[in-house]
Amino acid sequence: MKNFALSSLLFLNAVCAVAQTIPPADAPPGSDVTTLEPVTVTGTRENALLSETPAAIGIIASASVRETDPLHPGQILGQIPGVAIAVTNGEGHTTAIRQPFTTSPVYLFLEDGVPIRATGFFNHNALYEVNLPMAGGIEVVRGPGTALYGSDAIGGIINILSRAPTPVTHAEVTGELGSFGTWRGTVSGGSTLGEAGAFQTDLNATHTDGWRDHTAYDRKSANLRIDQQAGNGATLKTIVGVSKIDQQTGANSPLPLADYLNDPTLNRFPIGFRHVSAVRISTEYEQPLGSSLLSFIPYFRDNAMELNGTYNLSSDPRIETTHNVSYGLMAKWRKNFAPLRTRVIVGADVDYSPGSRQEDNLLVTRSGAGASAFYSAYTIGTRIYDYRVTFRSLSPYVHTEFSPTDRLRITAGLRYDTLGFDMENRLPGGTVQASVLGVTKYYGQIPDDDRRFSRASPKLGATYALAPHTHLYASYNFGFRVPSESQLYRAGNDVTAARAAERAQLALGLKPIKANQVEIGVRGELAKWSYDLVAYDLVKRDDLVSQRDLATDVSVNVNAGRTEHRGIEAGIGGPLGAGLRLDTALSYSRQRYVDWVTATANFDGNDIEAAPKVLANTRLTWRPTAAAMVQLEWVRIGSYWLEAGNSPAFGKYPGHDLLNLRASYAVNQHLGVFLRIMNATDKRFADSASVSSNTPVFSPGLPRAFYAGVETKW
Repeated sequence: MKNFALSSLLFLNAVCAVAQTIPPADAPPGSDVTTLEPVTVTGTRENALLSETPAAIGIIASASVRETDPLHPGQILGQIPGVAIAVTNGEGHTTAIRQPFTTSPVYLFLEDGVPIRATGFFNHNALYEVNLPMAGGIEVVRGPGTALYGSDAIGGIINILSRAPTPVTHAEVTGELGSFGTWRGTVSGGSTLGEAGAFQTDLNATHTDGWRDHTAYDRKSANLRIDQQAGNGATLKTIVGVSKIDQQTGANSPLPLADYLNDPTLNRFPIGFRHVSAVRISTEYEQPLGSSLLSFIPYFRDNAMELNGTYNLSSDPRIETTHNVSYGLMAKWRKNFAPLRTRVIVGADVDYSPGSRQEDNLLVTRSGAGASAFYSAYTIGTRIYDYRVTFRSLSPYVHTEFSPTDRLRITAGLRYDTLGFDMENRLPGGTVQASVLGVTKYYGQIPDDDRRFSRASPKLGATYALAPHTHLYASYNFGFRVPSESQLYRAGNDVTAARAAERAQLALGLKPIKANQVEIGVRGELAKWSYDLVAYDLVKRDDLVSQRDLATDVSVNVNAGRTEHRGIEAGIGGPLGAGLRLDTALSYSRQRYVDWVTATANFDGNDIEAAPKVLANTRLTWRPTAAAMVQLEWVRIGSYWLEAGNSPAFGKYPGHDLLNLRASYAVNQHLGVFLRIMNATDKRFADSASVSSNTPVFSPGLPRAFYAGVETKW
């Protein structure tokens, strides 16, 4: 904390130096000094000035989504400082926001403010369930979520916004072809519903053969949004989202260094697959009542997946079939008061999500050993898990804002989550015996069970207008993450029935992971350039560490870890003249283990693996005419350790620099063409790197790829 205090002091000195270059406010006391235009909806679940929001929120506008035209979330979300998304398979991903690249449940994914999945059924790939390339905008809150969101949001919140309907009848059809058998077709359009409202619909069909062996990917998505007037000033916003995904999941199959460099198309897991279906329906009802607003959002979700995960094949091969539905309500009442521009929001979220999980052990055919093993076939073996589980939550919260002075705005909030699981096991108690890679293993079975968790989440923040276009902000946020159903009820296998039963029992003792963050920043505009600078200190406690019980010699995950995540982030953008614009998103962080003693080693003080210190995304955009655009993008991922021991024997992944090129031209108001070249210099790089079977392994990233298309609209 001492080092962070010093860093923060230096950061504040820099802020003050910047502020001194800005002309003082010439507005008299009592006038509106909050003149920054960007508006965010994620901080308070309704429109709020970014300048008065004490949080590091990055915003990607609808126009940027359209011009970037991403085939993967990682091709656009890096435009926000401190955010990086790596490819796993198809549109699958790992996320790094103030955390290492991870599949851990430390992020909250939203669609128009509604969680894409229930807390108990986290999926680190959840963004592929959203029609992201046709989004109406994206907002990212870095660090623990506000008191309005609760569990999951430790690393951050990603909120995908839908396209708003317009009363003007319109339609748009886009066709795109690209390298490696890639094609995509999109259709969008909308019209009026008379005086009552309007609708917008967006359809997306995408296919790729994959650039590596057996890595084909297909998606079909459909979205519908209907905005209506309901009388007496009330409005209705109904959103329907449907996605279906079929993919072969070896796209990030890791390879030893020689294969990574010389045979990157090799896929050692050609039998992997993932089949996903996702349905989401929500209706937001808003009723203004003078200076108050009532809001109700009932929603329904249906998520199903069948998975033969490549990451399981070398240790615990199995096919997982999961299905859960959700019935929920997000209700709030907001009241504005004249004194001190006070605003109070009181609300409650309710979620009821019944689900099920079945897992079948696989008898696989493999050749070779260690990191060079090849998995060519399988047969279904023994059913090792089969249970129903229902997740329930009730979460009241209060949020308040007020301005003691014209320039200072204070924000405070408190949320209280009560969450629980009810599990019904459809297998007999005790253990299940199965053959795992030729060795007899046992899976402990928990009898019917229920778990309950409760947690209060406070937040406190402030913004201060140094000048009409310069605002300081600071905040303290608390975040937490309850264990997921899979962490509680599928503890894995062991070599004896007794050890497996012990492992299953110990998993029931898991507690929530907790996080505390302080941050301070400044954002504003200077000579048509915008900037957002922030420094943060985030500490996670009670993280999951694998430790060995000395009495039973059983290794299990326990809440015993503490990690520290500190960094500085900067977003800067503005015109250079002659139709040129420069935008950059930069971050530098240090992520380390503070208290991390596992069953095999003590990692205290080490850097966390897969946590690059430097992340950067810089875009130079040229618009020679209103109809033409050319953009050069430079993406930088810094070096990181391959494993927690920081061993020089394994070393680091050196990081990489990629160049991407995008161009578009509007032939006329009805016809346009576009081109993208990803990894234009054909750089060999890794989407992920780690150590497997005592061998450094690398998952090769996309080589140079060309995409071109035509857009028609009327």
